[in-house]
Amino acid sequence: MPKEKILDRITSPHQLRRLSEAELQQIAEELRERIVDVVSRRGGHLASNLGVAELTVALHYVFDFSRDRLLWDVGHQCYAHKILTGRGARFETLRQAGGLCGFPSPAESPYDVFAAGHAGTAISTAAGLAWADGSPDAPRIVAVVGDASIVNGLSLEGINNAALLKRQFLIVLNDNSMAIDRTRGALANVLDRIRLTQTYRDAKYQAEQLLSHLPLGDEIGEALRHIRDGLRTTVHGGQVFEALGFRYFGPIDGHDIPALVRILHRLADVDHPALLHVQTQKGRGRRYAVEDPCRFHSPSAYVVEGDKAVFAEKARATWTEVFADVLVELGRRDKRIVAITAAMPDGTGLARFREAFPARYIDVGINESHAVAMAAGLAKAGLRPVVAVYSTFLQRAMDQVFHDVAMQKLPVVFCIDRAGLVGSDGAVHQGFMDIAYLRPIPGLTLLAPADEAELKAALAFAVAGESPAAIRYPRDEVPQAIGGKCPPFELGRARVVREGADGVFLCYGAMVEPALAAAESLSRREGLAVGVVNARFAKPLDVTLITRLIASARPLVVCEDHSVIGGFGSAVMELAASRGLDASPVRLMGLPDRFIAHAARQQQLAEVGLDADGLAATMTDMIRHPIRQAGPPR
Repeated sequence: MPKEKILDRITSPHQLRRLSEAELQQIAEELRERIVDVVSRRGGHLASNLGVAELTVALHYVFDFSRDRLLWDVGHQCYAHKILTGRGARFETLRQAGGLCGFPSPAESPYDVFAAGHAGTAISTAAGLAWADGSPDAPRIVAVVGDASIVNGLSLEGINNAALLKRQFLIVLNDNSMAIDRTRGALANVLDRIRLTQTYRDAKYQAEQLLSHLPLGDEIGEALRHIRDGLRTTVHGGQVFEALGFRYFGPIDGHDIPALVRILHRLADVDHPALLHVQTQKGRGRRYAVEDPCRFHSPSAYVVEGDKAVFAEKARATWTEVFADVLVELGRRDKRIVAITAAMPDGTGLARFREAFPARYIDVGINESHAVAMAAGLAKAGLRPVVAVYSTFLQRAMDQVFHDVAMQKLPVVFCIDRAGLVGSDGAVHQGFMDIAYLRPIPGLTLLAPADEAELKAALAFAVAGESPAAIRYPRDEVPQAIGGKCPPFELGRARVVREGADGVFLCYGAMVEPALAAAESLSRREGLAVGVVNARFAKPLDVTLITRLIASARPLVVCEDHSVIGGFGSAVMELAASRGLDASPVRLMGLPDRFIAHAARQQQLAEVGLDADGLAATMTDMIRHPIRQAGPPR
């Protein structure tokens, strides 16, 4: 029989305090094994979680988070925390429908304070908790913040305010030199210098211990005194964070459990804000994750062969991959194109543009607001900036889109990845609001392609324009060609993909593929002729075509992978109202007014009726049970 693991006996973090230091270290290694086992089969965030195993064990050993408060920033590094807080038996269900969320979730456990999947939030929300309870016996507050998250504007705003607290408040800076990619920016450089300073200090101490026992030690000791004097001019974390009002401690080894426990015990009850700088290794314990932490930030399922991880080949390219290739192609033709990311070069596909045109690639770190405002400056200077960003993260820069880009009428192109339902990342990453908050902005064009050829045409159209534009596409494989030669995009012109006398699907972007499948199914099973129109634009609409479709009184199902509130369908209904048209034959199909939980994207689409079967059922119901406008009162 296999030997029982210590981790198998842990059902509460309180049990950690009964273990020896050696057993605590063994727990950390067993946590890594468990995380790798599940993520390699399910997908998920890997490298960041491997790096915080010892830190998580130490935090739960010292603090009682059934009463104290632990906040993770970003929340994807919480896997070890979940396992230790009574969810180990369910960890196999991670990111699966009905299973554990990949981020902190108060619905799962009282140990999770906030549902958190965006960077930069922990310090501010923790400050709110601290301000709310300043009593002597108040719960202790700990916010674990990554070195990429701490440079976020909201984090700095939180530090600025939290420094005024007159009570215990601990920030643990988890410094692994990485966001998803290498951390960028001036503060990241400061952290590099702090690490270098620590290296010099360690080297000096070790050298003095060694050389004191060797001949010529005095002469070399004099040389070491020069090194010591030089160290006085290097950067120390206290110079940065203590100037902001926080007592600074560190940096210390984030994989040394005894050292972590000792200093956390010292800091647990200090009566003022403090910051503990902890250095960890992203991907620790797995060579492949250490060597390529970007690839293993959030990998899909894989198998390990020797010391290498092998991924299954995809049947089709993803939207992100096609976007990456198209942008490189356009970049060769137009040297004005500059690509901008907010710490997501791999996730958005811009890593390929970086390789091709390193001088025209900008990574601003996890600072979406700055990315968009900077893009405005680049456009004002005559360049063509392309901001590649997830839909859920563009929300963080809405004011800059409105004020700095659209109001100035600047030709910035927003390529909105992960639009709509995103699958196993769940509610914190669903991109269901971008049409609603972008559509009211004057002068901003909204468009969405339906297949690979259309993505190429849409991006070429947007980059060639003289006004801002936003292109949305999902986290999914690109559909097969929707049929026929792809005509170029013309402003406000839709594309009829399939004719149909019995009803029409009016689709925006990625919804064309399931609508075509539904139309084919209805033809085959029911003998119904249902058309499919690819709207291409949510703003401006193809007024002529859509007016004609509504006026025809045929059942019209409007499909979008977005909230029905304020989205493409709302634009269609506004058009109908403005023209005095009878909209009773129109049915809006989109995301309902609730958060959609994590599951596979196809499962999520089926849940809300946006898969082929759901669309076919809706159209069948409309054809069989038509709604007619009531006549005038007698």
